[in-house]
Amino acid sequence: MAESLSNKKLHISEQPFTLRNWYRHVNWINTTLILIVPFFGCVAASYTQLRLPTAIWAVVYYFWTGLGITAGYHRLWAHRSYEASLPLKVFLACVGGGAVQGSIRWWSSKHRAHHRWTDTVKDPYSVRKGVWYSHFMWMVLKQNPKDRGRTDISDLNQDPIVVWQHNHYGEFILVFGMLFPMVVAGLGWGDWKGGLVYAGILRFLFVQQATFCVNSLAHWLGDQPFDDRNSPRDHVITALVTLGEGYHNFHHEVSNLPCQVLISSLTSERFPSDYRNAIEWWQYDPTKWSIWVWKHIGLASNLKQFRVNEIEKGRVQQLQKRVDQKRSQLDWGVSLEKLPVFSWDNFVADCQGGKSLIAIAGVIHDVTDFIKEHPGGKALISSGIGKDATALFNGGIYQHSNAAHNLLSSMRVGVIRGGGEVEIWREKNRDKRAAVSSP
Repeated sequence: MAESLSNKKLHISEQPFTLRNWYRHVNWINTTLILIVPFFGCVAASYTQLRLPTAIWAVVYYFWTGLGITAGYHRLWAHRSYEASLPLKVFLACVGGGAVQGSIRWWSSKHRAHHRWTDTVKDPYSVRKGVWYSHFMWMVLKQNPKDRGRTDISDLNQDPIVVWQHNHYGEFILVFGMLFPMVVAGLGWGDWKGGLVYAGILRFLFVQQATFCVNSLAHWLGDQPFDDRNSPRDHVITALVTLGEGYHNFHHEVSNLPCQVLISSLTSERFPSDYRNAIEWWQYDPTKWSIWVWKHIGLASNLKQFRVNEIEKGRVQQLQKRVDQKRSQLDWGVSLEKLPVFSWDNFVADCQGGKSLIAIAGVIHDVTDFIKEHPGGKALISSGIGKDATALFNGGIYQHSNAAHNLLSSMRVGVIRGGGEVEIWREKNRDKRAAVSSP
């Protein structure tokens, strides 16, 4: 009895799954739209002929509704990376609703929280909780309100298109998710059932799964050319699946700035984002191309681009980090600060005692094991033993390559006090002149 009362005080997400309470863990609205309806759509497809006009229409509507999410929900409303005219906003709100992924307000709120709290417990679909969790389980299972990452959506609450769509979202699912594609196929070529099954249910199933890949695949597969402190990654496969949203490392880098999540007004300048996900001309990003076309026909404006200089800084910093990591794995010889210090006389004496030492730029190198391997022959390298061979090494006999310099650094055994023979000679002559000039 006490255990039962204790469980009642806990949110269902904090209670273990049992045969008696498993159904209480499930978000049935999301589960119906993501799993149950698509399941019956797949069953119905096995009894429904796929006609060519219906297949073409399903692909076309797939791209329309996909753009409703990528260009509308994501880049327009969640990030304010450009401004849209009223007709374009209405179109994106309608086809975005047809993608059956929640209202603009709900979707954008979750996405802003994802950017603000990336990879933390407050990230609504953190990949740290597992790939499948970030893909769709976060919607299928009820989430603990204590873990909800909050963000400012006051600008969305003041957008009449957003409010209109949110208040009538059930109708948007029914009309643009199922009825509209069915009516087009039915009135167009008499395929009412195929229009509902293929252009309606199965089409939004594929759009859903493609978008979910941004939350899962784009945080698991690919490279991190701009920042590797968090999970977002760039990969062409994800880009192909998600209408260009796969260059996710770049997107998170330019969208995770403090003012991105501290929105206090409607002005879009508060969102330092970028209307592109792919910044190279050859990268696949049909969403970027669509927004660019809309601009040139007067439907979109104020397309934001992050400064090239700052983008390149991030790229160079990542390259430098990789170079430093690789450099740390290589043998560069003992650092000069850790080498023992010898006088010139000690250096000469050690060579006269049989050691094969040469001095180059004030550093003593033991070439004993290298004499026989020297590409220039044993005689040339032997001629520098016991001497300051700086000039010989750096062009006096041969201008050695970077590889030769790097190899030489692995032979360091000491440094000469005063630098080398020339410096010692000058110092001795200076002392002699000082002694002669003194009274």
